Amino acid sequence: MKDLKKIAAQRRADAVTMIANAGAGHTGGAMSCLDILTCLYYDVMHIDANNPDDPDRDRFVLSKGHCVEGLYAILADLGFIKKEELSTFSKGGTRLIGHPNNKVEGIEVCSGALGHGLSIGVGMALGAKRTHRGYRTYVVMGDGEQAEGSIYEAAMSAAHYKLDNLYAIIDRNGLQISGSTEEVMALDSIKEKWEAFGFDVVELDGNDMDALVSYFHSERPAGKPHLLIAKTVKGKGLPFAENRADWHHKVPTAEQLTLAYEALGVKGAE
Repeated sequence: MKDLKKIAAQRRADAVTMIANAGAGHTGGAMSCLDILTCLYYDVMHIDANNPDDPDRDRFVLSKGHCVEGLYAILADLGFIKKEELSTFSKGGTRLIGHPNNKVEGIEVCSGALGHGLSIGVGMALGAKRTHRGYRTYVVMGDGEQAEGSIYEAAMSAAHYKLDNLYAIIDRNGLQISGSTEEVMALDSIKEKWEAFGFDVVELDGNDMDALVSYFHSERPAGKPHLLIAKTVKGKGLPFAENRADWHHKVPTAEQLTLAYEALGVKGAE
């Protein structure tokens, strides 16, 4: 567990460095979901950088695709891509564009047109059921994204087909580009909404690594798709960005980058 927490801190440093170097990026949301991504990629999912197209690999879809920086940093650390490529993020000619690009090893689908990721995940999970494969599908969505109606069509389908191999996660940081989610388009009580759709729903602290690991390794009810409402802090780990809507899309200065390293307890990007 201690190692996972250190890994998450280092990936935050890598991601915020990418954003600073590129002069563009979605800092707040990338930081809020990095504990979730770290837990999945380093502890939960069955994936192999040496065999990225393994038909039995677990699938991952980052539906909130604008927060791709942390995912790229993880893929580089795990050996799917070279770490040197991170320096090309959001620059001319790069593969590492500002949303997931399936030309990059380890990225299943191009995503970031909000509201589409769960539908894709339902298809993947249904495919596993119909081909009798044991892989799981994980989909990370934003909370602001919950205003997209297509998500609820996917939710109905997931429950109808009893996709208990599907794990949907909402990064519930409470903020989106326009401000508070509850002011822009109120979501609560989100737990009851998803339960009504037929999901097995759990709420927990999405920045608590112990809680995340315990959840994903717990036995969940059969015959139901699963939803984790992960309550997180936008800009988590960066003192100047935490719980601030204006850091949805903002670039740190050199001074703030140094402050970020200090707060994360790292020397810099790896």
